[in-house]
Amino acid sequence: MSRSYLERVLAHKPSPDFNQLLKVLARQKPDRPTLFEFFLNGPLYEVLNGGVKDPGWGQNEKRFPVLAAAFRQAGYDYVTTMASGFGFPTGDRNHAATISLNEGILLTDRASFERYPWPDPEITVDFYPKITPQLPAGMKVCLFGPGGVLENAIRLIGYDALCFLLLDDPGLARDIFDAIGSRLLRYYEIAAAQDCVGFCISNDDWGFKTQPMLQPAALREYVFPWHKRIVAAIHAAGKPAVLHSCGNAAEIWTDIIDDIKFDGKHSYEDNIEPVETAYDRYSGRIAILGGLDVDFVTRSAPNQIYRRARAMLERTAARGSYGLGTGNSVPEFVPQENYAAMIWAALETRG
Repeated sequence: MSRSYLERVLAHKPSPDFNQLLKVLARQKPDRPTLFEFFLNGPLYEVLNGGVKDPGWGQNEKRFPVLAAAFRQAGYDYVTTMASGFGFPTGDRNHAATISLNEGILLTDRASFERYPWPDPEITVDFYPKITPQLPAGMKVCLFGPGGVLENAIRLIGYDALCFLLLDDPGLARDIFDAIGSRLLRYYEIAAAQDCVGFCISNDDWGFKTQPMLQPAALREYVFPWHKRIVAAIHAAGKPAVLHSCGNAAEIWTDIIDDIKFDGKHSYEDNIEPVETAYDRYSGRIAILGGLDVDFVTRSAPNQIYRRARAMLERTAARGSYGLGTGNSVPEFVPQENYAAMIWAALETRG
């Protein structure tokens, strides 16, 4: 009886080589199929680790070796993490399956802006010496942030209130965006300077299914200038910068590629633009990362997922500039055999 895809993944002997992902991010052809994912999930980390449990979010130093071992076994050339201690406090939020973009707000006016306990990114300096000795050979760290410029503004103000604030008090809106953006900039400056960090993800959702969350003009005025400075800081340290942003980017692809100058773009959805289409359209200008729709990976049969993954690797073999993975991440509701079928399409060629 043939082994399951998950059994094959667990029996695979990984050999990480971060230079392969660097080739992808430089829009080159890697020497072998290369994987890309933002994050997996606790039960999957445990399976990939041979039973070692994930301590969970908010314990980044304790969970780093768990994540690193899991990413290594799954065939990635890096491990994603967020530096401990830095984030923008919010009020109480509903933790159901879905949440409102108007919950947990703390900023309502100038006085609340001035009272807010703005975090200090310098607290993250001590994080990197603690995790560096636990990084597997051949791998680097992918450092992501505690949300992005727009995400944190929405968490602090509320989506509806932010839309009104941009019209009613643009000065306060700018001060809030600048308070967030300047701290995220310093967070990434510190991260990019670390030898263990191979690249950074700036994670900031910008769109709904049909359009950006704000008018492109507002994004260009308040949000994109900070991302441009973040990317420039990462590049100044000699590292690539990747955008993870959900939603419809049709109106802002030029900003992402030509103005902000991200090296790679992650997060795709078949209902917006299938990754195959995005690759054909943009791969000569930016690396295309992941892309197999999460709903497709969740609902399809493992062999169907494997075939689409193989087809994507064949489509990109000559041009490169692609890392195989899901369109967004691997939540717990994705069957583990389905996830394994996807990544086995890349791992089976490594021997």
